[in-house]
Amino acid sequence: MEESTSFSAKISQFFLTWGFLFLVWLGFTSTLMTQEVLVGLITSLLIALLTSRFLKCCTLSFLSPVRLFYIVLYILVFLRELIKANFDVARRVIAPSLPINPGIVTFKTKLKSDYAQMVLANSITLTPGTLSIDIIDDTFYVHWIDVKTLDSEQDFKEIAETFEKILLKIF
Repeated sequence: MEESTSFSAKISQFFLTWGFLFLVWLGFTSTLMTQEVLVGLITSLLIALLTSRFLKCCTLSFLSPVRLFYIVLYILVFLRELIKANFDVARRVIAPSLPINPGIVTFKTKLKSDYAQMVLANSITLTPGTLSIDIIDDTFYVHWIDVKTLDSEQDFKEIAETFEKILLKIF
């Protein structure tokens, strides 16, 4: 029974990879011309055949309606936090008299999978003013442009809590 489940998961992973790569192809080509679509289908098929066994984060069950809702919500929350952080950093650049207190803070995450932790780390890094430096087990090390407290709980709330709450529902 395990072998059929494993085979089913591999097939699911292959189709998810193929579909995602094809959507990326369509996004980059920005056309639905027949020859572009055919080349995209074939190219994404070949890449999926070569790489799907290495990409183990998700299967087709990942695309459940509930998860898709939380993925969209995550993107919206990320964009909101991105805009807030951009304004904060821009304000510090325009008014150099504003205090900065750079430093490295640590906090623990409840996210267990490497993939979920990677998404959180990338979200932190893409948000101006913060840079994920390392993850060891469940501990994040983040460089922060303006460390407000030495309390790791408070650091977590300021930097990662909004992201983690949604990521726990996705992963």
